[in-house]
Amino acid sequence: MARKTSPRVDEPKEDEVEVSAQKTWAAGVPGVLHSMGPALRDMGVDRSRKTLLAMNQRDGFDCMSCAWPDPDHRSPFEFCENGAKAVTWEATPITVDTDFWAEHPVSELRQQSEYWLGQQGRLTEPVYKPAGEDHYRPISWEKAFSILGGKLNSLASPDEAVFYTSGRTSNEAAFAYQLFVRAFGTNNLPDCSNMCHESTGWAMGQTLGIGKSTISYNDFGKSDLIIIMGQNPGTNHPRMLTALEGAKNNGAAIVAVNPLPEAGLLRYKNPQEVKGIIGNGTDIADQFVQIRLGGDMALLQAVSKRVLEAEEANPGTVLDRQFIQDHCEGLGELKAHLARLDADAVLQSTGLAREEIDELAARYLKADRVIITWAMGLTQQKKGVATIKEIVNLLLLRGNIGKPGAGASPIRGHSNVQGDRTMGIWEQMPPVFLDAIEKEFGFNPPREHGTDAVQTIQKMRDGDMKVFVAMGGNLVAAISDTHAAEAAMENLEMTVQISTKLNRSHTVVGQEALILPTMGRTEIDRQDSGDQFVSVEDSVCAVHPSWGKVEPVAPNLLSEVAIVSRLAQATVGEKVNVDWAGFEKNYDLIREHISHVVDGCENYNQRIRQEGGFVMANGPRDSRTFHTATGKAIFTVNDLEHVQCPPGRLILQTMRSHDQFNTTIYGHNDRYRGIKKGREVVFVNPEDLAALGLADGQYVDIHGEYMDNKERVLRNYRVVAYPSARGCAAAYYPEANVLVPLEFVAEGSNTPVSKQVVVRLEPALNNEA
Repeated sequence: MARKTSPRVDEPKEDEVEVSAQKTWAAGVPGVLHSMGPALRDMGVDRSRKTLLAMNQRDGFDCMSCAWPDPDHRSPFEFCENGAKAVTWEATPITVDTDFWAEHPVSELRQQSEYWLGQQGRLTEPVYKPAGEDHYRPISWEKAFSILGGKLNSLASPDEAVFYTSGRTSNEAAFAYQLFVRAFGTNNLPDCSNMCHESTGWAMGQTLGIGKSTISYNDFGKSDLIIIMGQNPGTNHPRMLTALEGAKNNGAAIVAVNPLPEAGLLRYKNPQEVKGIIGNGTDIADQFVQIRLGGDMALLQAVSKRVLEAEEANPGTVLDRQFIQDHCEGLGELKAHLARLDADAVLQSTGLAREEIDELAARYLKADRVIITWAMGLTQQKKGVATIKEIVNLLLLRGNIGKPGAGASPIRGHSNVQGDRTMGIWEQMPPVFLDAIEKEFGFNPPREHGTDAVQTIQKMRDGDMKVFVAMGGNLVAAISDTHAAEAAMENLEMTVQISTKLNRSHTVVGQEALILPTMGRTEIDRQDSGDQFVSVEDSVCAVHPSWGKVEPVAPNLLSEVAIVSRLAQATVGEKVNVDWAGFEKNYDLIREHISHVVDGCENYNQRIRQEGGFVMANGPRDSRTFHTATGKAIFTVNDLEHVQCPPGRLILQTMRSHDQFNTTIYGHNDRYRGIKKGREVVFVNPEDLAALGLADGQYVDIHGEYMDNKERVLRNYRVVAYPSARGCAAAYYPEANVLVPLEFVAEGSNTPVSKQVVVRLEPALNNEA
């Protein structure tokens, strides 16, 4: 099969990086041009029309670029710049031809960048790399399943295999996948949640009884105050800016808490509004709290202490005493703990002035309905779980849970990462879920917890695992400690990737390797019973259908459901009473089982066909009920820990550019931060540069410093003077993952600590400044 067009690969040279002033607003006409230009160029008019106009519509497909919820009243253009890039990336007509595999050995592919790999086009045929060889070779689907099923069944224990999942997987595929894995005999089901919002799940689960958002989309328009912490909506979920604009128009105040000023939180030009085209747009943040990395927990405790002090000064006028009495416990312990909070330690940890904290506290005290929303800027801290528990503490004090316009709002990054967890993609599913599996399918699933993402790499490294199977994703690039992860992956007997396009994980492989190409969400999924749809769950627990709208790029592609079903037949066959072939033919059969197994998904086939789908029950949001051990929301006591940074060092965070989605690199520009034609840059405050004796534009080596004393270095990075918080720096993910030690994880959640890496900058040996 020949490519329809040649791939466009224009890799910039190392010394071509262009730096200009950062932007002070997001979206507007440039956002439209950067959305439509690549789509029309790479997909053509017809394919662009069919995909972009169907994205996030009720009879269309769900965007794969984030889990932002859809409004009740949708515009004809319900997509953002990064959503358009994601669709263009997936729905491209460019395909990898058969000759490609003979022309490019795996060792050569490994030298290519993530961008180059993605630009080669869609995968269209199964390929296999035998042990001892350096080339993938095309094989039939039957042969691929025979090889993989045989390998899995040859293992001494099912726990020698691990089954990873990306957040783009549909509910139907995720349910079938976890069912197959548990029928095979293991709970080794790590997923991308382990590396992003695992801290959220642990913190909210322990305090509120559910690890999901306690608000609906419409609550943004009813809020008096929205506090946005550790996230960059302008790049990572741009449609959120429309909701924030609506909140501002309704009178809400917005506070941004972040180490970097982000364009989307300064001003938003809505390209679907006249003032967003020819006007100045909407100012978003009323207050910018430029926090020191790792200081969010101290800030939240300081605000909670001020709330308690205001109540002491005016008893009965500040706290929601009735809510606390009826629904909460632990307030006495929290009061005693915060009474001992050291004000100077707070200022040292946050890098803020006392007046800035006072202003934020005053805003919180003034507002009747408050939403606190956050992303990985909080979850990927050592104290990430405790920090989110402090968010819960602050919200509970004034009853900001379970009332309109108020609540806790974690914003998920991947489109169905929340739905995957709901469907059972977790290494620690509770006994009630496993009991339901046993009742529905007649076999006893394994009960011992499996491995999360970090533990998986450790077991691979130690030789305790033999086979790695990934349903989407790019684990070797996404996980921390890149060199350790690559060595661990190479230590395996077999690696398997179920993917739409090439990425780094296809090039860092075990002795044997398989690539199984799958259909994308944009494509029509035809099975024996007719065209199929899948379903996804967004950040606010709304579940809705997703229909592909364009023909698949190749006739030989299988859907994720079909791949899982055939793999299950080849591996567990008749060992369990599951109609795997029926799953592939008609996804309604999967949904019928979901309705019997997954709490909150009763009558799934009927409810998913309602206009717009349905919203899953949420105790804290719907009825102020809390499924904790005591049945109440829990105030918690969390010990503050200052992030130590020796003299001459900086605290570094990893982050995305505007031209990427997770590990997928769309281009080499970061428009809002003023970076063009390059990614090998490090952002540092000008005052820190002067103190370190470095210059803007100078090339440096970035050395990670951790207690194991292992060498972790990024070589020859250009310094960019940038108004970050003092003592803090930033570099792009996934390249900077090499600096994050595998053992450096958040307490409780085991999430890599990518927002709190102590580094030193040294002039590069081959300085090109």
